[in-house]
Amino acid sequence: MWLILDLAPSEQRFSSEDGFMRFQICFLVLFVIATTGISAFGQGKGVDSQNQRISDTGNNRGAANNGTKQDVGTTGSGINFGKDKTHTATVLPNPYRLTARRDALLKAVAEVMRDRKLIVDDAASKPSEGIIVSQPYTFIKGAVVAQSELSRFANIENADARGWTRGRYTITVEVQAIDGTNSNVSVNAKLEGRTDGPTGAEWITLRSTGTAEQEFLSALIENITGAAPGKP
Repeated sequence: MWLILDLAPSEQRFSSEDGFMRFQICFLVLFVIATTGISAFGQGKGVDSQNQRISDTGNNRGAANNGTKQDVGTTGSGINFGKDKTHTATVLPNPYRLTARRDALLKAVAEVMRDRKLIVDDAASKPSEGIIVSQPYTFIKGAVVAQSELSRFANIENADARGWTRGRYTITVEVQAIDGTNSNVSVNAKLEGRTDGPTGAEWITLRSTGTAEQEFLSALIENITGAAPGKP
């Protein structure tokens, strides 16, 4: 009887101690898990917070707003489709005033014609009167490309019905002396387009768009001054 009574408290003590140790182990495991979770949550929140700040900073601008630089592209978008890159060619006055003697200008006119594959028509030219005329120059051949190139130099009417096959022009330059050092230079171009119909080839005089005159005058100015018009 005494043995039974002595063992009972001992078993209860051991049982209590086992339970307390298990509780400590469980508490320690939970503490470790909780500590690790808090650490990971803190790190994750730091990344999210940083990303959120970056995202918020990037979204402060309104839609299609290029900040303070809104001088390119469509309104405020910052997109540039080549604006300000294609400059409109300056239309040169015709006649054009040049600082040069008439004889020097006539020589330069002949040089420019030669450079542009134009042949001086000696029969039609009158150098003593300051007039130089070129022979007709065929600048385009072929039915496929003649119409588009001819329309660049001449105003074409009923182009589709005509069936253009060639284009040519004749340049006439007149130099008029103003005084001993200045002269006026006038450039005129006679434009013609050729059609090949059932009745044969026919050259038709067309109204010039001014392109041939401007190109020749620009080349002449560069020959005299050493620089293209509008450039120092």
